[in-house]
Amino acid sequence: MNTSVDDLLRRKGNDVITIDENATVFQAIEIMEARRVGSIIATSEGRTAGIFTERDYLRRIVLQGRTSRSTLVKDAMTSDLVSVEPEMSVQDCMALMTEHRIRHLPVMADGRLVGVLSIGDLVKSLLKESQAKAEHLENLISGSYPG
Repeated sequence: MNTSVDDLLRRKGNDVITIDENATVFQAIEIMEARRVGSIIATSEGRTAGIFTERDYLRRIVLQGRTSRSTLVKDAMTSDLVSVEPEMSVQDCMALMTEHRIRHLPVMADGRLVGVLSIGDLVKSLLKESQAKAEHLENLISGSYPG
């Protein structure tokens, strides 16, 4: 069992939370808190411009002594996006997250944003896979495997 990003998005849903890059960081944080997410996609004229995360808030607002009410998302977001495609595996996503030390991955298909995966989404998926494999082996060992 090798779960793809597309499989995961179908199970999880591909609701993408966005905000215009000219909104304030405070507005972004309000949306993130209300939606209980750790990131929000920043857009410019309807196109993906970057991602703003909790980590961006700490590094680019708090540690630099800026205020969220007067700083625009475009001045605090990460614009150099690391993204994945729907065909990629969950394992490949984990490797990318580890390599780039990130916790959120935009999913792009044909240049369009189709979803966002978090480290939590990937861990849950891998845990389900591991549990399914363990049950399969248990059934084989106990002789109750239907095949």
